[in-house]
Amino acid sequence: MSAPIPVTPELLRELPLPNHREGEDKNSRGRVLVIGGSREVPGAALLAGMAALRAGAGKLQIAAPASLAAHLAIAMPEARVTGLDETAEGGLAPEEAARLAGRCAGCDVVVLGPGMMDPPATAQLTRRVLEEAEGSPGFVLDAGALAELMDCRAALRRHAGRLVLTPHAGEMARMLGLPAEQVAADPLGVARQAAAALGAVVVMKGGRSFVVSPQGEAWSCDRGNIGLATSGSGDTLAGIIGALVSRGAPPVTATLWGVFLHAEAGDRLARRIGPLGYLAREIPGEVPAIMGELAG
Repeated sequence: MSAPIPVTPELLRELPLPNHREGEDKNSRGRVLVIGGSREVPGAALLAGMAALRAGAGKLQIAAPASLAAHLAIAMPEARVTGLDETAEGGLAPEEAARLAGRCAGCDVVVLGPGMMDPPATAQLTRRVLEEAEGSPGFVLDAGALAELMDCRAALRRHAGRLVLTPHAGEMARMLGLPAEQVAADPLGVARQAAAALGAVVVMKGGRSFVVSPQGEAWSCDRGNIGLATSGSGDTLAGIIGALVSRGAPPVTATLWGVFLHAEAGDRLARRIGPLGYLAREIPGEVPAIMGELAG
C-alpha cells in the first residue's frame, strides 16, 4: 500500500467544497439530522449540531431523548428538536427506529451516535435505522453508533458510497474486536481493515489522524494539538463532516476537509487561549473563517 498523502491547504484547494450562491435557500445548503444524546451526556448532540451549522449546513434537526428535548431546543434555537422515547438508562429507545428511519428521507445526512450511552439499546437502534432508513442520506457514524457495526454489514451495504465512520483508538478496538495495543501499533493498517470490511470512509482519530477510503487510499493529518483531546471534541468533528456531506461534498472530500478544519481550529484556539484548556464548544466558531480562507 502507498504511503498516506498529507492533508494540506493545497490539497484541499484541489478538492473544493460545493459553492453556494446568493439566492439559494437553506434546503440547498444541506439538511442535517443529528441523532444522539443521553441522560448523562445531553450536550453531545448540541455540539454536533452547532458544528454542523458552523460548517455551513442550512437546516438542522436534532433527535434526542424526550427528557432532554426542551433543554436542547432552548440551547439551540436554530434547530428543530424532537423528543423520543428513552430507555430506563436514559438512552434512545430502539422502538423509535422506525420513526427515525422515516425522518431520514427529509435529510441529506444523518449524524448518528454522539452522546449515546446505553450500549445495547444504541446497537439495536443503529442497526434498525441503517436497515430501514428511507431516502438516500449520507451517514456519519460516531461514538456509541460504532460499537456493533461488524454485525451490521448487510445494513451498511445499503448505504455504500455514503458512509463515514469516526472512531478513536478505543472505539476502533471495540468495533473490530481487536486488542487496543494492536490498534495503537498500526492505526493506519487497522483503519484500512475497517474501511474495507465496512465499505466506509474511516477517520482514525488521534495525535496524527488518518483518513482511509474503502479502496485503501489513505491521507494523514498531523495538524492540531493536545488541546483537541478534550470532552466533546469528537462530537464537533462528526458535525463538521456531516455538514460538508449534506452540502454535497463526496464523503472522502468532506472527511478530509472536516479533519483539517477541526485540527486548524484547535491550532488557532491554542494560539489564542493556550495549548490546554480551550473547550469543544469553542471549536465550531473557528470553522467559518478557516473555510473562507481556504476558498479564497
